[in-house]
Amino acid sequence: MRQEQRQSAEEFLKLIQRSKRGKFKVYIGMSAGVGKTYRMLQEAHSLMQSGVQVKIGYIETHQREETAALVAGLVLIPRKQFFYKGKQIEDMDLEAVLRLHPEVVIVDELAHSNIPGSKNDKRWQDVMDILDAGINVISAVNIQHIESLNAEVKDITGIDIQERIPDQVLAQADEVVQIDLTVSDLRERLQAGKIYKSDKIAAALKNFFTTSNILQLRELALKEVASHVEKKVETEISSSIHAKPTRFLACISSNDKTAKAVIRKSARLANYFHSRWYVLYVQTPRENPNRISLAKQRHLINNLKLATELGAEIIKVEHHSVAQAILQQVEERKITSICIGKPRLHLFQIILATNVFNQLLKKLSSSAVDVIIMS
Repeated sequence: MRQEQRQSAEEFLKLIQRSKRGKFKVYIGMSAGVGKTYRMLQEAHSLMQSGVQVKIGYIETHQREETAALVAGLVLIPRKQFFYKGKQIEDMDLEAVLRLHPEVVIVDELAHSNIPGSKNDKRWQDVMDILDAGINVISAVNIQHIESLNAEVKDITGIDIQERIPDQVLAQADEVVQIDLTVSDLRERLQAGKIYKSDKIAAALKNFFTTSNILQLRELALKEVASHVEKKVETEISSSIHAKPTRFLACISSNDKTAKAVIRKSARLANYFHSRWYVLYVQTPRENPNRISLAKQRHLINNLKLATELGAEIIKVEHHSVAQAILQQVEERKITSICIGKPRLHLFQIILATNVFNQLLKKLSSSAVDVIIMS
């Protein structure tokens, strides 16, 4: 009874904290140049004309004339000056934003990495602090900066995007708006010099801004926004049917590439279903730290860190049987879906591994737990 009372009190506290938190709106696009910053500044002017106190925490016009012209008439919070690597540089002044406490603050470049020595490593972390302070935030990001899409974006563009945001950041947004352009419109803007300077246009058209790349990135952006809308409908529209909550268990080993793929794809599923998810690493005698290389141990640590950033709860157990360890967690955590990597093994290893899958499938055959094998 005491535990139920404590859980009830904790839930009520969360409701109170959510009600005091600022609202979060994100403009999302398929690439640079679609007009996210332009739209944010237009909205800032509209809000200001309606009597809302709006300030610019950080804006990046990229020297685009149309965008820069919209900054006029808006209140800019002065940027903080940093001395880094022998140069004077500037960045958003988080302390000033919190101190001035406007009703709405515009914060561009959500995936930006902060200057070393800042309170937070990433700008999205600054935004979380601002929201927690009860300030409403309007921000923007490109689809290629979403963590779980990193591998997919690299396959499309050939570029490994370094600045990324966890999917949970976007999941916390109260509103996600896509700024969309057709392929021809975007390429026309590029050719007209409205995105990059003339000396960069030819290379951009040939490399990142190809028709194929833009179409695929546009599809990813459309799917992301559609997913957000579906989750909003599910959470805000009451239903008389109380389904069993979906919970995913991503099972990984010290195999770096397979683990990373399973983590990212499980994160996408959990994000789509707006559900809790876990990452399980079973340390068998074969995977004892004394028996696997330091490189594998480092990759494992990095993958567990990635999973945490994507919103997973980490479970690390020592057990002689992978199948039994998985089954124990399924029962304890009330798991509905198990995510595992597709075996990339030699014939002898497949024969040995078959017992693991047989044990797992046999135990789960009488339950309502799904097994998802990811490539």
